[in-house]
Amino acid sequence: MTTASVTGPRDAAGVRAGLTADFAGTLHLLRLCLRRDRVVLPLWTVIIGVLMPITYAGSIESVYPTPTDLAKFAAATAASPAQIAMYGPIFNPSPGAVAIWKAGALYTVIAVAVILTVIRHTRAEEESGRAELIESTAVGRYSGLTAAIVVAAGASIVTGTAFAVVLRMFDLPLAGSIGYGAALAASGLVFTGVAAVAAQLTTSARTARGVALGALGVFFALRAVGDAGSGTLSWWSPQGWSLQLRPFAEERWWVLLLHVAATAASTAAAYVLLRRRDVGGGLIAERPGGETAGPALAGPVGLAWRMHRGTLLAWTVALLLYGMLFGSAAHGLGNQLGDSRTINDFLARLGGNATVEDVFVAFALTMLGIAASAYAISAALRLHYEEAAQRGEPVIAGAVGRVRWALSHLLFAVLGPAVAIVVAGVAVGVTYGASVGDISDKLPATVAGALVQLPAIWIAAGVAVALFGLLPRLAPAAWAVYVAFILIFTVGSLAGLPAWVLDLEPFGHLPKLPGGAFDPAPIVWESVIAAALVTVGLIGFRRRDLR
Repeated sequence: MTTASVTGPRDAAGVRAGLTADFAGTLHLLRLCLRRDRVVLPLWTVIIGVLMPITYAGSIESVYPTPTDLAKFAAATAASPAQIAMYGPIFNPSPGAVAIWKAGALYTVIAVAVILTVIRHTRAEEESGRAELIESTAVGRYSGLTAAIVVAAGASIVTGTAFAVVLRMFDLPLAGSIGYGAALAASGLVFTGVAAVAAQLTTSARTARGVALGALGVFFALRAVGDAGSGTLSWWSPQGWSLQLRPFAEERWWVLLLHVAATAASTAAAYVLLRRRDVGGGLIAERPGGETAGPALAGPVGLAWRMHRGTLLAWTVALLLYGMLFGSAAHGLGNQLGDSRTINDFLARLGGNATVEDVFVAFALTMLGIAASAYAISAALRLHYEEAAQRGEPVIAGAVGRVRWALSHLLFAVLGPAVAIVVAGVAVGVTYGASVGDISDKLPATVAGALVQLPAIWIAAGVAVALFGLLPRLAPAAWAVYVAFILIFTVGSLAGLPAWVLDLEPFGHLPKLPGGAFDPAPIVWESVIAAALVTVGLIGFRRRDLR
């Protein structure tokens, strides 16, 4: 009895001391994370939390000035399963509900942002060896994961709060504004936990991102199929929960409890999994390779194909699915948009005398091209990551020259997006043509509209190659250039940016197909610019030292 009474408090004190040691240095690592993300973190926070609500809420009054216009829009949207699958349902025809309808896509966008943030500061740090170096000092085992979670969760909360404030500035109801902001932040919190779990599973940051983004894709599919059908499957998706909170439509505040429970469970699971594995290791064991390499790995192109094939397949399937959604949503869009003067003026700027459906398809193909640019940048930056991980040097040390090694990866940065965007164009053409009963006419037009996006896609890849060759430490800044392209394209004209700034974005110069006039000059000039960027990057890489 005496022994138990004596050792009990000591054991409890030991447990408390152990927990304190596990979290030691968290504040220092938090400061390090914030310093490393001092550009990217505020950028996506401002884009999602400030610029997007200005775009959505600022245009409602001019586009749909009367309750009748709002009611027509809501009725036409409810009659389109494809539109509901993409963005979710509109629960009532109020200005607030209509304003945030397309903002339902941001529940997925913020999820991507937090997934990349968490894995960058956890699994990527372990893969590079920096985490082991840091943890060899007076830093606790849980400190790195905790700092990453705090950064991503804090950014989600700040983004949701900013979105709510901006909605309120446009005189939208307070409860609905807070409801949407809370739903947006809650979506970010849930996928912060999902990313934390994914970071414990594999030894590769690339695979961890694939696992987390794959889970996001499954949840999106459940939400899309559920909303377009009976609605039951939507309750199995965090994005579905955010929509079911129903901002501006008699808010269901209790839905936030689902987000809280999922966040708590996934975060707790991440800590448990972290405790059960070694530093630098993953819970899923890597498969051992063969004793000898196959004929396909005899050259650098075969090795690059082995590295890029999974990503190429994933991007192609993703763009295929989005192409099917865009094509299905095009028919009947005229009834949804109505005949306001603002809409007609906007359509005239986009596609001249083209029909509303053709203008929408051309815009959708441009958005698919912008998405394919992300794949092109990722494939081009594989050179940077291979060099940084010191896997490129052994290849170059053999009979493979620098330029040949670089071109083996650039082959997939150039041709990979071409394959993905053409597949997406075919998907748009088939679904759009089937909905209007004219596949033979719509399919060639949409494939042409997809192909004209390639020069702009190659410029994005060229920027990454140029930075890799000339300024290798700044190579990841290609993503900042990519974000700038998106901002200029989506909100540049609304923000009143000068013409020279708008001209910096490559997608706006390309022909608007189908429906618009074909002008080969922008295609030729942008192809030349892309080739020049790649050439400069290769020359720089050939002349500089390896990092």
